Amino acid sequence: MDINELHEGDLIFIAIPSFLYRRVARHTGSKASHVGIVLKDDDGNWIVAESAVPLSKYSTYDNFISRTEDDWYCIRRLKKPITSQQLEIIKAECDKRMGIFYHLGFKFDSNRLFCSKFVFEVFKSALGISVGKLETLKEIYTNLPGSSLTFWRIWYFGFIPWSRITVTPASQMESDLLDTIYENNS
Repeated sequence: MDINELHEGDLIFIAIPSFLYRRVARHTGSKASHVGIVLKDDDGNWIVAESAVPLSKYSTYDNFISRTEDDWYCIRRLKKPITSQQLEIIKAECDKRMGIFYHLGFKFDSNRLFCSKFVFEVFKSALGISVGKLETLKEIYTNLPGSSLTFWRIWYFGFIPWSRITVTPASQMESDLLDTIYENNS
């Protein structure tokens, strides 16, 4: 993708090649396991606001993409253009969420963050819209029958919190508020 085609506020999805993130993608029926918000820094360089392990941060665009598996990534953009005033609010909401610890249990109702919660909260606070959907772990599992529960039983120490609310990169990839601008299917 020509980097000049990016817009601030675009969402960028990648597939992190680690065991946990591969499981997240597989059990949500998506190639995407991580998401961030594309912005420019004060010097005009492309960066990505993200919730990562251990803390939420800004990464360079190139660093963010370099972490994906098989060079795959996807850029999605809100169908309704973002105004310059809205963009400033998005940036302020990202700034408020920097340096917050990652939640490895993907619990939405927590003071900690994870990538899709970071994106969801920024757009909800800045624009009043829900990018992605809140759903329980049970709903996610029910929508993808046949998924093995072995990994999640181990991850949650034998007790899967089925009623836990979360938001996934998959639900954001599928959001009808967004258009796909680019997808590298290499």
